[in-house]
Amino acid sequence: MEIRKHPLTGEYILVSPHRLGRPWQPEGTCPFCPGAPETGFGWDVLLLPNKYPVVTREPPTPGGEELYEALPARGLSLVVVETPRHDVDDISDLPTEQIEKVLKLLIEAQKKAEEDPAAQYFLYFRNKGREIGVSLTHPHSQIYILPVVPPRVEAELRASEEWYRRRGTCLHCLITTREEKRVVYQNASWKSFVPYYARWPHEVHIYPKRHVTHLTHLRQDEIRDLADALRKTLCTLKTALGKPMPYILVLHQAPLRLETPHYHLHFEIYGMYRPDGRLKHAAGAELGASLYTLDTTPEEVAQRLKTALSQCA
Repeated sequence: MEIRKHPLTGEYILVSPHRLGRPWQPEGTCPFCPGAPETGFGWDVLLLPNKYPVVTREPPTPGGEELYEALPARGLSLVVVETPRHDVDDISDLPTEQIEKVLKLLIEAQKKAEEDPAAQYFLYFRNKGREIGVSLTHPHSQIYILPVVPPRVEAELRASEEWYRRRGTCLHCLITTREEKRVVYQNASWKSFVPYYARWPHEVHIYPKRHVTHLTHLRQDEIRDLADALRKTLCTLKTALGKPMPYILVLHQAPLRLETPHYHLHFEIYGMYRPDGRLKHAAGAELGASLYTLDTTPEEVAQRLKTALSQCA
């Protein structure tokens, strides 16, 4: 277990061969249901250590080779079990109050991570759907507390800092304020929209209307409104094509303990079905050249999701 760095691109690879041993879509048993050895009873939301982590508190020393850089995989891998119910397809099927409990648990976990000077980034993400390789279907999400800043976030930080330095304004704030054409849903605190620069066939971003750098800085009303925005937005993905859509949800925020006037948090959701209901695969252009092909337009997707919103109570 170690973190290797690509010398040409700056990307990090979390080398974790022990993860081959994790259970793959088991039938008849669920380690996240109430009463399982890891869970017990009497809980609404649960935070568990990942039994197959990519980073750990006491990692082995990397082997290392001349020319290449490797870092200890120091950090923490956690699983957020979002509900005791196993029969729920997605968190959009849960009450807003339950999603709010999940968010508050994340905030407490991030506050604890901020106390560790070795922790550089709090990465929260959610994978949904067997089609994209989710190994356990009980509603859950994951946290990686990392010793490095993810390269995609680093690229966003650089671009937004350059904009701020040249123009004196936050690019994220401008996008949030001006994005109206592709809005899917909004409430008092959050705006959900298909970005002009969407890469995936049903990609939606959720931004706070106020400049906020970290999840831990949200007010109580913003946490409640975020739960509402997540539930409504994910519901549109579930209903837009007449069948549940596999997706990836990722929180982008500033590195731990770093205040940024040029960058603020947002959620990115990548709905993986094309408009014809077939799964979008990243292939040659995407993986080999980072050139994403979109078999639709962001405007068309926004209209489809906005129409689906009428079915989301």
